[in-house]
Amino acid sequence: MTRAALAALLAAGCAAPTSAPASAPAPVRPALTDVARAVPGARLDIRYATKDNFTKTIVYPAARCLLRPEAAAALKGVQRDLAAKGLGLELWDCYRPLSVQRRFWELVPDPRYVADPKKGSRHNRGAAVDATLVDASGNELEMPTGYDDFSAAAHRGSASATPAARFNAKTLEDAMAAHGFKGLPTEWWHFDYSGWEKFPLLDVPLTP
Repeated sequence: MTRAALAALLAAGCAAPTSAPASAPAPVRPALTDVARAVPGARLDIRYATKDNFTKTIVYPAARCLLRPEAAAALKGVQRDLAAKGLGLELWDCYRPLSVQRRFWELVPDPRYVADPKKGSRHNRGAAVDATLVDASGNELEMPTGYDDFSAAAHRGSASATPAARFNAKTLEDAMAAHGFKGLPTEWWHFDYSGWEKFPLLDVPLTP
């Protein structure tokens, strides 16, 4: 898909709805909102657009965070609440094309950490986000593990983390839960937006 096609997909989300015959299905609201614009103050560090990820390669051609409009609106609330405490969100991954999910499954075929592409990931639906906390200066807070740590140490409630890391992870989890995001038990950084199952899988390439 060209950059123009992706732009059209994003722009259509803001277009006025058109009337349809009674016999026609309801218009499908397209899909993805640019979080960089929708969530002021949230920092982006899209790891798969760098080599700082478990594949050690650049996977995404652009460092973009796209989400379903409902999820982006909820994330805006999370960022607002955190900012009132002198904290903020740093986002590591958002929407992920299904073709990328297939590649990840080839590398890590373990459903505890990578969703089977036959079923698809919540990321592939634009309804999941990988995130951490930063302070008012943009410095990452201590967390139980680094990103993409496929071990028990990354599980929620792991006793191996320091008290400070556990506190920070719980602060993030509580802030996300307050706006409809549920944490994945095996990854402290992963959060699914409530109602993710209603969104179809997407394989729209990420473009600059």
